Amino acid sequence: MSSGSRLLTILVLGTLISVTWSPPVLAELEWEDDGWLTTSLATDKLESGDEFGCYQMLHLSWNLDPGAMAIECREYIESKISASKWGNNTISTYSPSSLTMAQHEIMARQGLVVHGDNNGLEETAWHDSQDVPNDIWDWYNLGRRGGSLEQTIGSLDEVKSAVEEGGLVNLYWVGRMDGASIRYDRDIANYLNDDADAWLTTWGESWSYWTVDRCYEFSDELAQNDNQTILYFESLLTDQCKAAAPEAWNVPITWKIDLDGIDVSEVRIINSELGDYNLSNIAGARNSAEGWFQISGEYLHLSVMNGHQVEIILAQETDYHDIMGRSQFWNNHSAAVTIASHHTSDLFLWSKGFTDYSSIKFTWLVEPRLADGYSAWMPIAVILITSSSIMGMLYLLKREGMGLLAKKES
Repeated sequence: MSSGSRLLTILVLGTLISVTWSPPVLAELEWEDDGWLTTSLATDKLESGDEFGCYQMLHLSWNLDPGAMAIECREYIESKISASKWGNNTISTYSPSSLTMAQHEIMARQGLVVHGDNNGLEETAWHDSQDVPNDIWDWYNLGRRGGSLEQTIGSLDEVKSAVEEGGLVNLYWVGRMDGASIRYDRDIANYLNDDADAWLTTWGESWSYWTVDRCYEFSDELAQNDNQTILYFESLLTDQCKAAAPEAWNVPITWKIDLDGIDVSEVRIINSELGDYNLSNIAGARNSAEGWFQISGEYLHLSVMNGHQVEIILAQETDYHDIMGRSQFWNNHSAAVTIASHHTSDLFLWSKGFTDYSSIKFTWLVEPRLADGYSAWMPIAVILITSSSIMGMLYLLKREGMGLLAKKES
């Protein structure tokens, strides 16, 4: 074997090795163990109503392989923590503005069904108060409304105006940049936490609530018992509706019930795994929960999860009731507010300024950190090594009179 042939063999082996140790394989070995996702802080955020979604995996590209990105990011989160207290599966993700509808469909088939925000697709949801989603794919381009939570960039007047207009208001937030903490606007945070007349929710929670319009079934029956009128109601958990939106979490849904002006005395969950228990009056509440409220003489607003049987005791006898349907937003609010935290790589650093804001909810879009010693330039180095090896092979083949670069004899 000539020296040129031996060198060619070495270069071929080098190319194969460089491909074997490609960025995806390297990255699996080199992610830092993000302990913050398994801490009590993350669990507390989860139980309070926050959501964990995807931002990106640094070794992959949304443009080159959105399916792989969706799978790896979803599995990365779900191996450490549930996405929400309402469901384990990850629903929400960031997506860049350069993807096609076909690529968004690929992401959705991997379970990530809410894509945000302002990513350029023609189909949209909630880019203004009238941009109401009609189809599943409208949520592939979730709007950004209300601006930023960042100090000097955010505007309290803009947030107030968006909330007063109604619809879903989605604010933008980045907690740190280039190692420095980003200050948030306290006036905006105080307004949202204390005063905004809105449902404070997350991407996946609001999407799951919306899916009920596409398919729902309920049972309802009036009964007379000891001179009392009792309405039995249940929003049914059916296989048919689950199949229509299998990713949806079982969140409390607000139903409007016409009782012909009769007041409600008591509302109870019955026959549950926890036994029978009273539901709370949640008039004015702004975070998702089961409960009810009624302005005297008006509709009953009942918020309940699918599969929970409800006993509604009326103050007077009647033979009339009408289930009017689902309220647009939970607890009959006319506006909803989400805050999307982009590039979340450390929950402690991103969230430490919001410990006093119990009502505000965040959709934490997670991006893992690279381990110490792993360079973001490593994938580029691998590409350069592979390219150099290929060029070297072509050059040697040319010298041997073979290959595409070889001169043809006249």
